[in-house]
Amino acid sequence: MSQKYKVYVNNSILIINENWKDFCSKYKIVNAAGGIVFNDTKLLMIFRNGLWDLPKGKVEPDENLKECAIREVEEETGVKDLTIKGKEIISYHIYTTEFEDILKKTTWYIMNTKYDKKLIPQIDEGIEKVSWVSIKDINHKLNNSFKSIEDIIRKVL
Repeated sequence: MSQKYKVYVNNSILIINENWKDFCSKYKIVNAAGGIVFNDTKLLMIFRNGLWDLPKGKVEPDENLKECAIREVEEETGVKDLTIKGKEIISYHIYTTEFEDILKKTTWYIMNTKYDKKLIPQIDEGIEKVSWVSIKDINHKLNNSFKSIEDIIRKVL
């Protein structure tokens, strides 16, 4: 039996049972990395385009996935002193630009920090707000988030 892959399309789940390489060949693949960042019992979240999200971004040609994840968290939130803990989680989602269909593979790293200084949203990336969210209050934020982000957070809580 072949492995099934979960791909998000317009906030819906598409389960891929067909040959994964054949499926991927229909898309331009974009690699990204991000952080699921904890500070004791709080989770770092960003608010962009009217939804709660996690910091992430595209991998630069000269960096590996872990370096990208740390850079993106720092750039999008201002948080420093990040330590990667545990294994990564991978998510896939499809979107379309004016010119092509994209399959974005995001590698998520669980991170810890004791950072307690001011959070700084990366305004030029459309991030309006950065917040430490108490785990006990997380459901309120997840009700206004992408399904993929909800799934990722639930995997680690």
